[in-house]
Amino acid sequence: MAADVIVPLSRSDLYRPLLLLATVLALSVVGLGAYVRLTDAGLGCPDWPGCYGHLLVPDHADDIGRAWREMIHRYAAGSLGLLILALTFAAWQRPQSRFARPWLETGLCGLVVIQALLGMWTVTELLKPVIVTAHLLGGMLSWAVLIVLCRREYAIGNSGKWQGLGAVTAATVLGQIILGGWVSSHYAGLACPDFPACQGSWWPDGAAASIHWVHRLGAIVVLAIVGTYAFVLLRTPTQRPFGLTIAAALVIQLALGISNVLFRLPLSIGVFHNLGAALLLATVAVSLTRKRT
Repeated sequence: MAADVIVPLSRSDLYRPLLLLATVLALSVVGLGAYVRLTDAGLGCPDWPGCYGHLLVPDHADDIGRAWREMIHRYAAGSLGLLILALTFAAWQRPQSRFARPWLETGLCGLVVIQALLGMWTVTELLKPVIVTAHLLGGMLSWAVLIVLCRREYAIGNSGKWQGLGAVTAATVLGQIILGGWVSSHYAGLACPDFPACQGSWWPDGAAASIHWVHRLGAIVVLAIVGTYAFVLLRTPTQRPFGLTIAAALVIQLALGISNVLFRLPLSIGVFHNLGAALLLATVAVSLTRKRT
């Protein structure tokens, strides 16, 4: 066998079940993180990694409900980190050619370390907005990488067309996620209570309203770029399923964003808006991934 030929991967190893479990759990962690932020439970435990010096929430916690929400998120995130570590180990145990080393899994393992540090700093730095936003972005990237790994593993391929526009689209979605995290970390979700204007103006005053308004302007950019990408994929027969999925994810996310304003940021819609961002990012990432051959 030539050195650059990939050895067929065994279906009996632990890689696939670990990958599927980690992918599902990563999306759950994104949702739990949103729930913690939206219920103001980020400092439910004032220390890290425990809670008031304990692995379980003690009875003397200031607010047991908030503390448990924070700790459940930590338990899930910690479990995800261990799963990704096991996944990386399993990936290196598989037969590989020198051109197919599991560098993506290894990079993901490094991202988990960064996420753990950001989680710690989120608490020790008292929810500093830049750290909270970076922590959100890291969670989204972890989820997207796992989705890409799933797609490679199950050999669903594309023709490789429109990669340049796809890369711009992915960067646009990531930028909008950062803006969304900035809104959330500044508690600016209700700074603009009306739609489509903000406080009756097309250029509102005030820091919180400005942060919210920039996120809305970002949504227009996302609509234009992601919509264009979905349109060109829909016009290419081999790419049509990807275009349809991206278009559906975009419509859902826009509807959730508008609903957040119209219904005064209800908890359920706020959480689903975060999950919608994860879905949109994943669909774009999938469209850019070539199958493993």
